[in-house]
Parts: sequence; structure tokens; C-alpha cells
Amino acid sequence: MGLFSFIKEAGEKLFGGKDANAATPADDLNAKAAQAIATYINAQNLGVSNLQVTYDGSQGKVTVTGVAPTQGAKEKVTLCCGNVSSVTSVDNQMSVTHPEPEAQYHDVVRGDTLSAIAKKYYGDANKYPAIFEANKPMLSHPDKIYPGQKLRIPAL
Repeated sequence: MGLFSFIKEAGEKLFGGKDANAATPADDLNAKAAQAIATYINAQNLGVSNLQVTYDGSQGKVTVTGVAPTQGAKEKVTLCCGNVSSVTSVDNQMSVTHPEPEAQYHDVVRGDTLSAIAKKYYGDANKYPAIFEANKPMLSHPDKIYPGQKLRIPAL
């Protein structure tokens, strides 16, 4: 799947703030961040087994291993990791139980809507539910996307 790049300032705020102070060793912060990301992934109920997450705060890089039941679940894990504030890249080394073709990705920019994205990739704005479903449970509503977010665009 390769290394995916993300915008550092965009995304869920899972760690940092008051815990990210100079008195705390970097290894402890990295371990706490990795645990927060793993907890977030597990909360999405993607069916991943043997999940291992590491975080390198100096590079903003997450590395994730484990077994995903589908290619879609593997891609959602990448998005769970990358759409977190302070993460700039994700190295997804997971294996897939039932391989499928990989999806395309779209970086949300100001003014984007799921309908406009569907029109761009599918030629039909009314196919936006396919994009919404492909990004659930990270998306809770079709109107709640934000600039800097990366979305899966599955083949129809």
C-alpha cells in the first residue's frame, strides 16, 4: 500500500496538549500517542486483529501492522491513523485476509462536498453515498468533511 502523506494540523485531536510537555520523555509521548491511535482504530470496529501501532513524533509517522479482514478495512485503518492531528505519514504494513483492488484517495479542500467529489470521480453527484459508506465510521454525516481530510474513493 505504501507510505501515505497527511496534513499535520488537520484531523482528530487524540493526543498532545497538556501531556506534550518538555518534562515528559519523547519515548513516553510516542507510546501514549500510539496507544491513543490504536484505541481510536479499535473504536471503529473494523475487525482488525493483532493490531500494533507505533508513532514517531519527530517525524509525525505512524506505522501500523496487523491483519485486516478486507482491503477496505486496511484502508480505513490508514485513514484512522492519518486523519489525526500531528500525523504527517502512515506506513500501513497490515496484511489482508480477503484482498480486493485498492481504492483511490481524495484530499478534501475548502468548498468540497461529497456530491462534488462523487461527480469528479464517478461522473454522478448522486453517487456520494458510496463515498460516505466507504469512509464510515470515521464520517458520521455526509456534510461533516473538512479541509485536509483524506477520503477513500472506492471503485463502483
